Amino acid sequence: MDFRYTPEQADLKRRAATYTALLMRYEDQAEQAGGPLPADLVKELARAAIDAGVYAINMPAEWGGAGLSLLDQVIVEEEFGKATNCLWDIPWRPANVLAHGTAAQREKYLLPVIRAERFDAFAVTEPGAGSDPSSGSTTATRTDGGWLLNGEKWFVTCGDIADFLLVQADAGPDREPTLFFVDKEAPGLRMTRVPAFMHSAVNGHPEFTLTDVFVADTDVLGEVGQGYELTKEWFTDERLMIAARTVGAAERALQLARDWAVGREQFGRPIAEFQLVQGMLADCAVDIAVNRAYTHQVAWEADQPGADPKTLHAKASTAKLAASEAAGRVIDRCVQIFGGRGYDRSYPVERLYREIRVDRIWEGTSEIQRLIIANELIKRGTRALALPTR
Repeated sequence: MDFRYTPEQADLKRRAATYTALLMRYEDQAEQAGGPLPADLVKELARAAIDAGVYAINMPAEWGGAGLSLLDQVIVEEEFGKATNCLWDIPWRPANVLAHGTAAQREKYLLPVIRAERFDAFAVTEPGAGSDPSSGSTTATRTDGGWLLNGEKWFVTCGDIADFLLVQADAGPDREPTLFFVDKEAPGLRMTRVPAFMHSAVNGHPEFTLTDVFVADTDVLGEVGQGYELTKEWFTDERLMIAARTVGAAERALQLARDWAVGREQFGRPIAEFQLVQGMLADCAVDIAVNRAYTHQVAWEADQPGADPKTLHAKASTAKLAASEAAGRVIDRCVQIFGGRGYDRSYPVERLYREIRVDRIWEGTSEIQRLIIANELIKRGTRALALPTR
């Protein structure tokens, strides 16, 4: 087995790192703003991402995307994760399930997103449906030429900047889970609140209400009743990308803490010479190395023809669970190494500490990931631990 990056992957990592360094120049501005950066700046940064080949990385090149494999995407997202304030939202990654749209839907919705002209947002969570999306109460009722959607959606990541939403609703009397394209300007759709969360992200996670929102039959994504299947496909990719970004965040925190420990003197010598600090640095390195290797492995497996989607779903859960919890440990140690300065918002480790916490919640809590993994073990044995044989 050859774990070395190809020359193309090494160049991709370099380009992603260079672009991330550009994003980092705006971290303090984003933190002070406590929200979105100026629209013209966002457009400039999006254009820079397109020029660097790190925008819409999950979409085919023939549609204008970067056309990267999942492993290549993990390499990019790991670099993006090193930027604070969720600035990795700027080099946009469209919802992967948009690729399942019809040719007309692609022209109307996906291609403008790939060109950085529009943004999408995925609306699944509800006040009474978080970890259990099947308990959602948003409905789609048949009407002439389409559907009427009624319900409420919470924590719609980037919904404040989105031009349209992908809304999961139960369709018809049989309550078949289905995804619908809903334009942000559609009558009856209202953004009711943008919660102030612990992190200071460049984009928000607003709440929406839908009151008799009309959606034409032509704006159903996939088939009626295919909603869970498509959402699970979205979750698999998103969980892998969270794993990659949390590894990147942990690595940046460790680099900062290592440099601080080498330069910071107490009791007449650098604190890096104290064994308790050395132990924390070593534990951080182990957490990062192990989770990078596993996240890369799962992404590589997902790129292989004939990969079993059910096993990959469990492996993506394993990667997200392990990497997000490890990153929490790493960054906590790094804050400790920085001492009082680690609690200062002007230091990246403090921002990383606040931001990394949500990665154990969104796209499925750590507890849900454990249930997915356990379910795979109970139903299919330990093959979720195995490497492909060919």
